[in-house]
Amino acid sequence: SAPSGPGGALKGAVAVKVRHILCEKQSKALEALSLIQAGEPFDKVAREVSEDKARQGGDLGWKTRKEVVASFADAAFALNVGEMTRQPVRTEFGYHLILCEGRK
Repeated sequence: SAPSGPGGALKGAVAVKVRHILCEKQSKALEALSLIQAGEPFDKVAREVSEDKARQGGDLGWKTRKEVVASFADAAFALNVGEMTRQPVRTEFGYHLILCEGRK
């Protein structure tokens, strides 16, 4: 993907507070996505489905662009607070659903 300037589309954030759900298989990530879209809380789905060991409902806390892989950063920094990625994001670790809980 083409490199974007610092901050991407939304200016000003140097860090985002994110939760994620990590699945090895895309089908599992899509299953998690449909559960959330059906009204299940993100943190509950994260605890049940995510292969990450972040047991606090997928909470990763505050992350800068340099602390996460590029495709994850591009997706996370493009989100508004309270917004989730509409599709799983592919990284070397698997497929992530990312929820933005804060920007600073």
